[in-house]
Amino acid sequence: MDLVADCARCAGLCCIALPFAASADFALDKEAGVPCPNLGPDFSCGIHEELRPSGFPGCVVYDCFGAGQQVTQVLFDGRTWRSDPEIATSMFATFRSARPLHEVLWYLHEALALVAAEPVRADLQAAIDEIESLLQGSPDVVTAIDVGALRGEASTVLRQASDLARSAARGSQASDEGRDLAGADLFGTDLRGRDLRWTDLRGAVLVGADLRRADLRGASLLGADLRGADLGGADLTGALFVTSAQLTSARGDDATQVPVHLAAPAHW
Repeated sequence: MDLVADCARCAGLCCIALPFAASADFALDKEAGVPCPNLGPDFSCGIHEELRPSGFPGCVVYDCFGAGQQVTQVLFDGRTWRSDPEIATSMFATFRSARPLHEVLWYLHEALALVAAEPVRADLQAAIDEIESLLQGSPDVVTAIDVGALRGEASTVLRQASDLARSAARGSQASDEGRDLAGADLFGTDLRGRDLRWTDLRGAVLVGADLRRADLRGASLLGADLRGADLGGADLTGALFVTSAQLTSARGDDATQVPVHLAAPAHW
């Protein structure tokens, strides 16, 4: 299953199926099921190149992980809510269920590639197989999925994979941190130059945190909120579960080191 978004094969689902509120991320309020005023007739964004200065940085960092084209091209056979208005409600509900599960699949595949995760490889693959099987069902099947339950089950095995990988990377070395900060509220915290190697930052709130020159090698950033965080000069090589969207939501510079499979955002 393709876990990379292909907007050209989608019907602009993220621009209509999801709601957003006027905030630092979005310039206006929009209800679910109402098209964004910037959505064009060809499902493209009319201000795509000017999203940040136009007040829509939330759109820049959004990633459906391939759910858009899966729903449009596979589950609805290429039909769209514009060509067939009667499918709109079902299509939007299907997308809202599929998107978080595509994200989970992305993380599971990332974990599956970790050499140190061998002890839980069978569990990771079983979780992938179950979710992919459900996502290939009918729209009614996808809409009826208990997304919370599946995410909870996947979270358990992802935590195990993360612990194994961080433990293997750490070896017998000690770090100032290297502890469990999963879910920690670190909003705006000054973490400049801190040794955060191998630390579990899963789901941590790092909004606006100062991480300049911090050492994040081997840290788990699964689901961490990095909006507005300053990563100037930080070292994220070998950090686990880092997404392009996380980097795009943060600030960095030429000295920031990112995981080898990712590119530094253009705005850094």
